[in-house]
Amino acid sequence: MKVLLVAEEAVGVHALRVLAEREEEVVAVLTAPAPERGTSVAGLAAEMEVPRLDPKRVRDAGFADWIAEREIDMLLNVHSLHLIDAAVLEAPRIGSFNLHPGPLPGYAGLNAPSWAIAEGESRHAVTLHWMTADVDAGPIAYKAWFEIGPRDTGVRVATRGAQEGVPLLRQLLEDAAAGTIPADPQPPGEKSVWHGREVPYDGGLPWDAGARRVVDLVRAADFAPFESPWGSFRTTVAGQEVAILRAAATGEPADAPAGAVGEAGEKGIRVSAGDEWVEVERTAVGGESVPPAEALPAGAVCEVSA
Repeated sequence: MKVLLVAEEAVGVHALRVLAEREEEVVAVLTAPAPERGTSVAGLAAEMEVPRLDPKRVRDAGFADWIAEREIDMLLNVHSLHLIDAAVLEAPRIGSFNLHPGPLPGYAGLNAPSWAIAEGESRHAVTLHWMTADVDAGPIAYKAWFEIGPRDTGVRVATRGAQEGVPLLRQLLEDAAAGTIPADPQPPGEKSVWHGREVPYDGGLPWDAGARRVVDLVRAADFAPFESPWGSFRTTVAGQEVAILRAAATGEPADAPAGAVGEAGEKGIRVSAGDEWVEVERTAVGGESVPPAEALPAGAVCEVSA
């Protein structure tokens, strides 16, 4: 089977390896240039002697002719964020498919793992679906659910989703060979929210929203040691902006107004979230790590973001 792979990130590397293991014919890989260090889709493609093309080409309707000329059977999009032209999507003989890092239709768009954590979800999913002109709206081929733990961070959920997605890619290729790829329409009655590049509360912590909400927002943005797509949630104390990098609920009722900084805890400093104390375990100021007790001195008050 002739496959055109459009891919980025670690899961894109896994996708290329799956195609190689199955001895599928990868006609080309559309991906960013290889970085100087580290494993990348481009680097692996070079090792396999697979041509690399500029991923922006998928935006051009004329690229559909290139696909048709090479009689490509399947386009596979794995964590590439370029919007693919409708003509390009329709050009492969079998179809075009996208591995989406969230359950559809519930979490369409960008940063689904972070949004799921921020919204207090206890489980998440990865979805492999047919691609149509409407982004993230095509029929579902496969979906894999998994649990979100109370201390799971954005990077943990994203990584777990990638792990769960690789078997779906294998299933797709097996079913494609047999001509039996499922195509279940997305349920029209289910909640569907499209998320773009926006960040809840514009990245400010709403201390008056309750401990669970505050902690969920902080861990949703936690992609350490990698760069977070949301950056870090922040608060302002005495005119100084402080990034809250890690926080945990204590379960202890707060007897102070939301945003009030209390006593030191076992791992950091406590801040009132209105209903309970939240223990802030890691902070930074100006991009540099600062002990929480220094960044948030006892008795100070954090500004409450609207």
